[in-house]
Amino acid sequence: MSDEITDSPTDWVSKHLRKYVESNGADGHLYYGRPTLLLTTVGRRSGLRRRTPLIYGRDGDDYVVVASNGGADDHPLWYHNVLALPRVEVQVVAEVFPAVARTATAGEKPALWEQMVGIHGEYAAYQRKTARDIPVVILTRA
Repeated sequence: MSDEITDSPTDWVSKHLRKYVESNGADGHLYYGRPTLLLTTVGRRSGLRRRTPLIYGRDGDDYVVVASNGGADDHPLWYHNVLALPRVEVQVVAEVFPAVARTATAGEKPALWEQMVGIHGEYAAYQRKTARDIPVVILTRA
């Protein structure tokens, strides 16, 4: 596995990532007023390191993100990657650390979902848009 990281080719996402990385999160941590982190996964097929900006919440020491994919009927690729390889890297502002990703259990999800909808209300609309149960993912420092 290479140390090189592949960022999204989507223009607005790559701009956000570039600003975040170049400023150590000073520009990009708050994205339209919402806190974002950078999640780096390893591609389950390619083996490439892939970086994605995600809105996050906190649950104690853990970070919480939502695999919404904008309400699409398929899970985002990063979620498939963490299911296959849960060891990830997280950047919050300037701090970069290893973490382990896991899907919230049925018992954990309701409170975490409510918290995340409070941070980004669009998640509720995304869930209405799809029959897929949108996962909530917990990131725990390794």
